[in-house]
Amino acid sequence: MTAISRITTQKKDRGRYNIFLDDGQGESYGFSVDEAVLVAYRLHKQMELDDATIQALIRQDTFHKHYTLAINFLSYRMRTKQEIRTYLDQKDVDEEQLDQIMDKLITEGLVDDRQFAESFVRTRQNTTNKGPKLVEQELRQKGVDAALASEAVSAYTFAGQYDTALKLALKKRSASHAKSFQQKIQQIQGTLMQKGFTSDVIQAITNELQNERDDDAEWEALIKQGEKLHRKHQQKYSGAELEQKVKEALYRKGFTLDLIQQFLDDSRAE
Repeated sequence: MTAISRITTQKKDRGRYNIFLDDGQGESYGFSVDEAVLVAYRLHKQMELDDATIQALIRQDTFHKHYTLAINFLSYRMRTKQEIRTYLDQKDVDEEQLDQIMDKLITEGLVDDRQFAESFVRTRQNTTNKGPKLVEQELRQKGVDAALASEAVSAYTFAGQYDTALKLALKKRSASHAKSFQQKIQQIQGTLMQKGFTSDVIQAITNELQNERDDDAEWEALIKQGEKLHRKHQQKYSGAELEQKVKEALYRKGFTLDLIQQFLDDSRAE
């Protein structure tokens, strides 16, 4: 029978211990264990161990090391089940132990996708300008079940979305002063869609901006665009053909025909 002949503390890790064994033919290094395993199995000098027990100790120590990896991974922030499984898989944890670790973490309440989703949504609401559709997509990418993700983003109220979307829309509008009103609206709608806001919120923002249309700003934007187009096309065209090219380009940019005609008439009169 093999017995423990000596137990020493590792120099680089005071929480781990080297176990030396003597099978009757002299002492040799056997294996190492974490302090938690040492205490749990009450390992001590002269304790006799058979081969099955030694293998069980090694497996338990491996499990403890991998479990500790998961705990450290969780110490930075909450994680989904999929994130932890992916992390441990990258650490070459075998499937059996990975399942055991996940069961232990879930039982201890350290991993809860519902709690994660609710917390994730609150954080996104408070720190970003993202709408519920984009946040739901992020949750799905992190492995949260579709039903849980959908339930979590229901915390986004219409009023909350509207306030965030309106701030984003006004910022976008002010950054594109040289564009036509229609172009601004289209860009704002595109931005709000990309940010994941719902269609009813986007429509409400559009209606709000329609009520704030600035005719003077529209005219100034048209002049700026029109003069630029005139300079561009006059190198190849002149007269009625030049006017037609400018007119078509301004119309594509979202300006109304009556304003375009007024610009052309004013340009012709100069």
